[in-house]
Amino acid sequence: MTEFVTVATFNFTHEITILKTILEHEGIPYLFQNENLISVDPLASFAYGGIDLKVHPNDVLQVKDILNNLSGKDELKIV
Repeated sequence: MTEFVTVATFNFTHEITILKTILEHEGIPYLFQNENLISVDPLASFAYGGIDLKVHPNDVLQVKDILNNLSGKDELKIV
């Protein structure tokens, strides 16, 4: 997975839950770097720079479209 590139960074694991489901449904291979570490110690997110979403360069545009579609949805916000 050395050819995977970072597309987005998230601070907490609850922010990636819906995104994981969408990426799996679309058949896009992905990797969330630091996910396990931050799920154990959420404050470590700030020390390690967050959870990086990494995808293959061929999928970057499709993933960016998915992220843009999710960014304005009120029903996806955690209260």
